Amino acid sequence: MALGRVGRSFMAPILAVNLVVHLIVVGLAGWSLDKYIDGEQNHPHLGGNTSTNFMLIFALIAGAFGACSVIIGMMHLQAWQHESHATAASLAIISWAMIALAFGFVCKEVILGGHRGKRLQTLELLIAISLLSQLLYLVLLNARLFKRRYGPTVV
Repeated sequence: MALGRVGRSFMAPILAVNLVVHLIVVGLAGWSLDKYIDGEQNHPHLGGNTSTNFMLIFALIAGAFGACSVIIGMMHLQAWQHESHATAASLAIISWAMIALAFGFVCKEVILGGHRGKRLQTLELLIAISLLSQLLYLVLLNARLFKRRYGPTVV
């Protein structure tokens, strides 16, 4: 493969997985937050405890940031230049930090225990998957720091 093109082939599947996961997280967190706002905490698919509200809010924000990060990542994948790399990397780092905050609330929710419905458990799992896949995307995006053949070529 040409110099600087190796990491590019691995990034497209990771971006596709990230986009699907982030959109599902936004959907589930939005639905659950809507139920909480309507006062339906005892919904059979929801449940939760005192940290659920915070987890839902951070999951919604992290999902939105993650989807934006994926869109910018796709633009960088198409351009594959240093100029687009800076934008993609900075937004990916912010997105990963937001997902890490949401994951912290997931851990707190699991520690506190109580009844958690199927959709809430699914959201918790998807946040964990999102955290790991976003980290993998960050590693692939910044692999050029370790070997020249993984990033955009310097002109």
